[in-house]
Amino acid sequence: MLECQEIESALRESEERFRQMAEMTGEWLWEQDPRGYYSYSSNAVNQILGFSPKDVIGKHYTEFLTSQDKAKQQRYAISHMPFYALTNHYQHKDGHPVYTESTGLPIVNADGQLLKWRGVDRDITARKHFQDALIDSEKRTRLVIENSLNAIVIMDSYDIITDWNGQAEKMFGWSRGEAVGQRLDDLIIPAHLRKAHRQGLHYFLRTGTGPLLNQLTEQVAVRRDGTEFPVEISISPLKLGNAYIFSGFIHEITARKAAEQKIRQAEVDLAIAQSEIKIAQRIQASLSPSAPIKSAHFEVVGHCLPAAQVGGDYFDYFYRDDAHLDMIIADVSGHAIGPALFMVETRSAIRAQANRPGTPAEMLDVLNKFLFEDLDNADYFITLFYLQYDISARQLSFANAGHPPPLLLSPFQQECSQLDADGMILGVRKQLVFEEKTTILAVGDLILLYTDGLTEAENPDGEFFGIERVSAVFIQHAEYSPQAIIAALLKELKQFRQSEVFNDDITLMIFKCCG
Repeated sequence: MLECQEIESALRESEERFRQMAEMTGEWLWEQDPRGYYSYSSNAVNQILGFSPKDVIGKHYTEFLTSQDKAKQQRYAISHMPFYALTNHYQHKDGHPVYTESTGLPIVNADGQLLKWRGVDRDITARKHFQDALIDSEKRTRLVIENSLNAIVIMDSYDIITDWNGQAEKMFGWSRGEAVGQRLDDLIIPAHLRKAHRQGLHYFLRTGTGPLLNQLTEQVAVRRDGTEFPVEISISPLKLGNAYIFSGFIHEITARKAAEQKIRQAEVDLAIAQSEIKIAQRIQASLSPSAPIKSAHFEVVGHCLPAAQVGGDYFDYFYRDDAHLDMIIADVSGHAIGPALFMVETRSAIRAQANRPGTPAEMLDVLNKFLFEDLDNADYFITLFYLQYDISARQLSFANAGHPPPLLLSPFQQECSQLDADGMILGVRKQLVFEEKTTILAVGDLILLYTDGLTEAENPDGEFFGIERVSAVFIQHAEYSPQAIIAALLKELKQFRQSEVFNDDITLMIFKCCG
């Protein structure tokens, strides 16, 4: 009997010490009867759940759990097995959720009968929120990495790949499972650059500096199939403890480099074209007569207004002999150096015949046969109007090779007439027939020759300057000198265009019969 009393006394002392220790700790110590009703609760329950020990004792432990955890934890009430670090989701007295980490041990007698439960709950709400926030952050980070338009590759200090996003899979051809754990230089760096990469990595690990780090640089990478391609890459080191990790953000720039190459080639082509234009302008300027011809019988003057892109406009006048003056205006199709060279060839052919007898129609026939093969091979053609003036007879002979017909204005008339004759452009067929016509000029008659750059000049609304406007200005300034008439036409044209720049050359030539 005495022995039993001593055992009971020792047990009471043990439980008293347990309760004293419970009150000294911030953890919630509790006891439950075999059915799961609290028989003891330390004061820490007030800190954790907002309830006093009196509020808890006599209540079933599931009453304080959330509805979701009630069903989940019910099985522990009928189990005789201990549980460790079980996460419980309680509801605080004020309604906010509380997470605890719970450990419980069953107390059984010698016969194995469950006497009670004894356990402890530790408040892990703050830790749980932190862990959840960390998980969410990692999920967001992963989402950003996987949805990045750049390939993102992470490696450690040993050049071993530790992360590899979906864009890296597409760019390099290696799956994440294949890439992680492999050496970076073996997978994406061309063989001839691997030594430099390793030296750069070792240098950084020794010194903490690297010329390619923390900046955007252009490099060359290699795909799984061995093809090399240009990339733009930024590498950022991050020190963790005594080691580093390196994050690489890689963007393929194949399309951009191709575009840059096209731009560079376009710049080269433009420079060549500009050089050709300058050459053509010099050629064009050298072919034109250096000064007007003015005598007691006639006056002739020409002017060429070059466009931004030089065309093939050409005008000329010269004495064939003492009795005849030849006048030519022509337009070679196309722009730049090609048409300019055909202008040279045309002028050379004309001047070669200058000291021989020849009518306008005969001259056009000679020119067509001389130039046909060159024009046909080069896919060019020439429009040309040829006039020959018999000075003493005041007779004008002319033939046309598809050129806009000149305007004839008599001082006794208020409208212009056109000088025209049938004839196809030069270079279409080798055998052509050119009609030749003649007319007698009166003193004061004016002839305006022009290229289509004049009539086809457009204003901002897309309207052509047109032959009607040309005729109106010509008539309005008929009393002026030939130079002044040309100046008036160009002034009117620039006002119409609202620009000093033209898309095609504009060539004008005026002949005036003086007596």
